[in-house]
Amino acid sequence: MSIQSRPNYGLDAPGVVRNLTIVGAILALLGMWSGMVAAGGSMAWLGYLQFSFWGAGLSLLLTATAMVWASRVGKLWFRDRLLNGIPWRGDEQVLDVGCGHGLMLIGAAKRLTTGKAIGIDLWQKEDQAGNSPDATMANARLEGVAERIELKDGDARKLPFADGSFNVILSSWALHNIYEPEQRTIALREIARVLKPGGRVALADIRHAGDYAEVLRSSGLDVRCAGPSFLFVIPTYTVWASKPAGA
Repeated sequence: MSIQSRPNYGLDAPGVVRNLTIVGAILALLGMWSGMVAAGGSMAWLGYLQFSFWGAGLSLLLTATAMVWASRVGKLWFRDRLLNGIPWRGDEQVLDVGCGHGLMLIGAAKRLTTGKAIGIDLWQKEDQAGNSPDATMANARLEGVAERIELKDGDARKLPFADGSFNVILSSWALHNIYEPEQRTIALREIARVLKPGGRVALADIRHAGDYAEVLRSSGLDVRCAGPSFLFVIPTYTVWASKPAGA
């Protein structure tokens, strides 16, 4: 049995990476085969197709490689840049909605002294490979913050917390997995509900940023958007929001 020695924050969208790799490899092989047949002279017209096969195949393989790099390396850089935009005191109560392997959760916990970071997730493995509470806690122990985090099974559309519970609420590449617009609206209103007056929200996602901003603004928060970042090839936007102190 191997012992994990370094944090593993998961491969995002593993099905997409797998499909890009398989299709890209098939197209590259077709390019190789068509070039060999054309060189033999029996079907010379295939020579015109080999570059199309090669081009499409290599493009898909490069996209898959970029997504793996983003999951293993790039999102750590993105995480730190995002969290550095929050003026931490160290005593915050933090919520990570759709925490997965704990990328944002653990990053926030590193910035706490007397505060606590809570992560909720449905632990769906199709959204992130190997997603589980055990995997997240293993990362927290390796990062030395296990005593400052807590994990819960939970749905963003029905957060199991009282109004105004958190100083900081985070979510990264998670809310777009709620496919129905009205259900995403419910989740965003829940986020606004459990945010303390004077609290901050940072939501990073590859889709629906404009909708997120509109719902949070209608919930009484001050909102701004930042981006894009092309970390996962598809642009990622960050929605920043804060609840007025008197709200």
